[in-house]
Amino acid sequence: MSETQVVTAPGPLLLSDGRPAAAAWSLDPGMLHLNHGSFGAVPLVAQQRQSELRDEMERAPVAWFPRQPARLAAARAEVARFLRADAGDLALVPNASAGASVVYAALTARPGGDVVVTDHGYGAVTMGAARLARRWGARVRTAHVPLAADADQACRAVLDEVDDRCALVVLDQITSATARRLPVERVGAELARRGVTLLVDGAHAPGLLPAPLDGLACDAWVGNLHKWGCAPRGTAALVARGPLREHLRPLIDSWSADEPFPLPFDQQGTLDATGMLAAPTALAFVEDAWGWQAARRYLDELADYGAHVVAAALAGSSAAAPVADVGMPVPGMRLVRLPDGLGATRVAADALRDRATAELAAEAAFTSFDGVGYLRLSAHVYNTPADYERFADACVPVVLDWARRARSSA
Repeated sequence: MSETQVVTAPGPLLLSDGRPAAAAWSLDPGMLHLNHGSFGAVPLVAQQRQSELRDEMERAPVAWFPRQPARLAAARAEVARFLRADAGDLALVPNASAGASVVYAALTARPGGDVVVTDHGYGAVTMGAARLARRWGARVRTAHVPLAADADQACRAVLDEVDDRCALVVLDQITSATARRLPVERVGAELARRGVTLLVDGAHAPGLLPAPLDGLACDAWVGNLHKWGCAPRGTAALVARGPLREHLRPLIDSWSADEPFPLPFDQQGTLDATGMLAAPTALAFVEDAWGWQAARRYLDELADYGAHVVAAALAGSSAAAPVADVGMPVPGMRLVRLPDGLGATRVAADALRDRATAELAAEAAFTSFDGVGYLRLSAHVYNTPADYERFADACVPVVLDWARRARSSA
């Protein structure tokens, strides 16, 4: 989006009875909710469905738990249809990081086999890769992908780190801190040719991408349903299609431990799986209310407008263009550069997040990359143009004051 481009506000989405979309959620109207991408937000119908399931479980737990595996199998079949995947290739896990941990535990030890990650990787998943490398007595090699790198440049940056010592590549489909895509399809095709294992972290992909697994060659893929899919927290998918799948086991052994993938994931002792069972309700709600295709279009138009409005309010606060060029943008997410002196590290960015919540009544994502702080805007159907106008008018002046104070005390 160029600085001179005219950006118009999309009309807010409404429910079938004419109420605003936000009426279908229980979000505090006194807060600005501009950070759906971190923890999601669960519509009331899915909250109600989970409560009904939990009540059923608590009324007769001895009847509930023997039947839970079959119910989970039915739920993952619906999730698989949403992702356009095969239900036999998909297991339900608590979150993308948990799915990555399952993959790390299943990999055959490769003493000295290097692990390649990128500097856009999600911290917890990268930490797990580093722990795996230590067990193998190997190195973690970080591919440095410039923020504005296009598909060719990003692909080259990753593959330049892959040599004969490389045993595993961990690559984000959509990056968390920098709100961009990485060319997982192209990298995956080349790694398959070379026989190198690929784990794709698709935490943000379900809901944002219509078919995140289409054309993707990888050994394992993980994606959160509790982000853009609006499922209850603790609901994610782990998809495996190659030989690795037969070695994947949940981190909790139970009575299905000897069954083939994905059946062991359907039975994990007394795990409260009501969130997973309510996930199809959340996915169906968005489809029935607006259709996922229309929802994604709205998210993208709204993110464009939000970035335009917030960037205009921040104009002149840094030497660089306020709306960051991320090379391979994604629907519904934009990256706006913060004033110089703010959020230059992950710790500093997290502190800004907490301060904005406490002092501005605004839930917003502050991130950092390569020593620069950013505001990551992520929109969902309950957001409206007025949310971003309010943030620009009421919150940005305070953020600018924070920056001035930080620079004066430096």
